[in-house]
Amino acid sequence: MNWEQIQGDWKQFTGKVKEKWGKLTDDELTEIDGRREQFVGRLQEKYGYGKEQAEKELSAFVAALKPETAPAEK
Repeated sequence: MNWEQIQGDWKQFTGKVKEKWGKLTDDELTEIDGRREQFVGRLQEKYGYGKEQAEKELSAFVAALKPETAPAEK
């Protein structure tokens, strides 16, 4: 799984994101709209992560997503 895939199907991935980072609101996820830098900034704000930690957490999350958790190809 890579970020471009997540960005392309952002609405389908927001459920997985909320499972991992429950402090993020629906409005915040809508505002992020799949933009990685926005997401990193929001993780820093909500969870008190430094930029490096937020990037590490996000990269681990993306790497852990298996292709079968991705929405079906259209």
